[in-house]
Amino acid sequence: MGDFLIENEGAVRIAVFVIILAGMAGLERLVPKRPLGQPRLRRWFGNLAVVAIDTAALRLLFFFLPALAVGFAAWLEAEGVGLLNAVALPYWAEFLIAVLILDLVIYGQHVAFHHVPFLWRMHRMHHADLDIDVTTGLRFHPAEIVLSMLLKLAVIAALGAPALAVLVFEIALNGLAMFNHSNIDLPVWLERPLRRLIITPDVHRVHHSTIPREHNSNFGFNLSVWDRIFRTWRAQPEKGHRGMEIGLSAYRDGARQGLLWMMALPFRRL
Repeated sequence: MGDFLIENEGAVRIAVFVIILAGMAGLERLVPKRPLGQPRLRRWFGNLAVVAIDTAALRLLFFFLPALAVGFAAWLEAEGVGLLNAVALPYWAEFLIAVLILDLVIYGQHVAFHHVPFLWRMHRMHHADLDIDVTTGLRFHPAEIVLSMLLKLAVIAALGAPALAVLVFEIALNGLAMFNHSNIDLPVWLERPLRRLIITPDVHRVHHSTIPREHNSNFGFNLSVWDRIFRTWRAQPEKGHRGMEIGLSAYRDGARQGLLWMMALPFRRL
C-alpha cells in the first residue's frame, strides 16, 4: 500500500486536495462562522491562481525532483542517507519521529516568517486577505513556498525521513491548512476536544486578526502542542470570532487585492 501511494504521489495529492477543498467549501455554505465581506468570486480567482503559480514555480525550480519532497525522501531512503537510516528503529518509530519533526520545523518556520522582516515581507501576502476561508489556506507567495520547500528538503536529508512519512505529512499539511482556514462553525462539543490535538478553524482564525499580539500567536498548522509548549497559544480573539477584524491594518482596500498586487506585495515598502 505504501509503495502504491508513493508511486502515485501526484494523483493521490490532487485527489485529496480536490476532496478537501470541495468539502470545506460546501460546509462554509452550510455552516458559516462569519459573514464574508469581500466578493467571493474575485477572492477565489486570486487565491486559486496563486496555487497554480506556486505549483509552476516548484516544478520549474525543482525539475530534477519529479516528486519533489517525496521523491527526494525515496531516493535518500534507497541510498541509506540520513540519521533515521543510520540507526536501527522500528519503522513505526521512524515514521512518527519524521512526522513530528517536520511539523515542529514548519511551526518554527512560521514563527520566523513573522519575526524576520525579510521573511515577513513574503508572508504578509497570506495575512493581507480581508476574509478567511478555505482558499486563504492556499494563498502563499511563491517565494515563501520555494523557501519552505528548501527547508523541508534540508530537514528530510538530515533526518532521512521515510518517503511515506513525508507523503503523509505533505498531505496533512495541505489538507489541515485548508481545514483550519475554513469559515466553518464547528459545534463546541467537537471543537473543544479537537483543539487539544490539532489546529481548528477557531484556533487559527485568531492568528489572522489585525491585532498584532493575536496574529503573532497560534503558529501551528497541524498539531496544537507546539503553541502550548512554546507559549504562543491564544485560546480566543479579544473581540470574539464574529467581531474580530481579519487581515492587516495597512491593507484594507479589497478592490486593490488582485493577483498582480499580491505578487508584488513583498516588494512594496509597507
